Amino acid sequence: MEIKTLEELQAPDERTLVFSPLGLGGKMRPQDAADFQQRVVARAQLADDVAETTRAKFEQLRAAYVRGVLCYELFTLVEDQAQLALEQALRDRFAARYLGQDVEVRDRRGRVHRIAMASYPAFFERFRELKGVEIRTGAPADWVRFNGMLGGLLSWARHEGLLRGQRNRTLEPVLQDMRNHVAHGSYGLSTPVDAARTLSDLAEIINHLWGHPTPGGRLYPAPVERGVVALGWSKSGDRICAARAEDLTAEGEDDELTWLVIRAVYDDPGLMEYDARHATTRFPAQYLWGPGPRAEAAAWLALDRPEPDQRDHLDQVVLVRSVDGEVGLPMYPAIAAGLPAGEQAGTWYAVRVDRPLDALGHVRALAAGGPGHRADGECRGCPAETLAVGDITAVLQAAGRAGAAVAAVEVPDVRTPFAERYTRR
Repeated sequence: MEIKTLEELQAPDERTLVFSPLGLGGKMRPQDAADFQQRVVARAQLADDVAETTRAKFEQLRAAYVRGVLCYELFTLVEDQAQLALEQALRDRFAARYLGQDVEVRDRRGRVHRIAMASYPAFFERFRELKGVEIRTGAPADWVRFNGMLGGLLSWARHEGLLRGQRNRTLEPVLQDMRNHVAHGSYGLSTPVDAARTLSDLAEIINHLWGHPTPGGRLYPAPVERGVVALGWSKSGDRICAARAEDLTAEGEDDELTWLVIRAVYDDPGLMEYDARHATTRFPAQYLWGPGPRAEAAAWLALDRPEPDQRDHLDQVVLVRSVDGEVGLPMYPAIAAGLPAGEQAGTWYAVRVDRPLDALGHVRALAAGGPGHRADGECRGCPAETLAVGDITAVLQAAGRAGAAVAAVEVPDVRTPFAERYTRR
């Protein structure tokens, strides 16, 4: 090991200086790099009610991260330790959930025991002494497999509703693999970008364990804001545009367009493919009025004055219909319930997803006999969970039990030209 002077230890690491707000490039001044990297991790904040031991560990990681300006290798240490900090957070949340209570445990012979929760280490020691393999958890108080390690804790948190989202569910085995790689893996070198993203994701997971979604989050976002949006398109279908409702006046240069008014996320990447009867946008969208000319749309808006709202999009329930092997686009249950009787025939699937088109891919894979896809429960091949398969009545009942709105809503069979062209093929 090379022995360095204090001055050398305090010198900035030039590898860190090339990471700037604009990406990789010329070297930043050391003082600017220090300010930038501190601001990067300052955005990752934990909620006030998070356990102090979890908070202390997270603050250690943030403190080490900002010192990566002086030692680039610290970014790798931060990213690695963040994988281990997740398990500590889950242990702390488990202990907080049962503090002062008994945890029901079942051993290999099926015998039931009760373990008083004082601390997680004490619980885990007693759990191993009893050779426990299951605990009773979740709203229905089911018995679930539990080993006390990261995998068991993640499964427990999901059964308790502390972790959610179908895409997040598919990431949870990856989190286990990454943790095991850190504990038993080989040498690697991470960038500040990798470490910052891992810290940000860790903060989101921890906050959600304590019941706090993250506004604009990557994994556990808060409900999205839906505004009132007007979609307009030309008769030929070669032109389509979107406007916020407050910007749509009775007269304008777009008088020749046909307009539709919906409640949606304005920057939804699927907005231009909106279909009133089918769930083709990334975030939930709601039909309000149309189609019709600009003047009528403006008059309706002035009279009814629809308000924005917020909508959660993780674990939403959609229905998919299959008729003679043809799989249709996903629908929200209330829309499917309002269809004419002739359009409700066929085999229906009630599917829980984060993005509606994930359900389309899932049902198509089932219809094609794709390996690894399950027609009941959580699918291991894609981010979807099948709640029920059957006629429209059966799947609507399943959707209702899952918390979806199932009261019939009738909407016109209307869509944008882009939806006609790209989503109804």
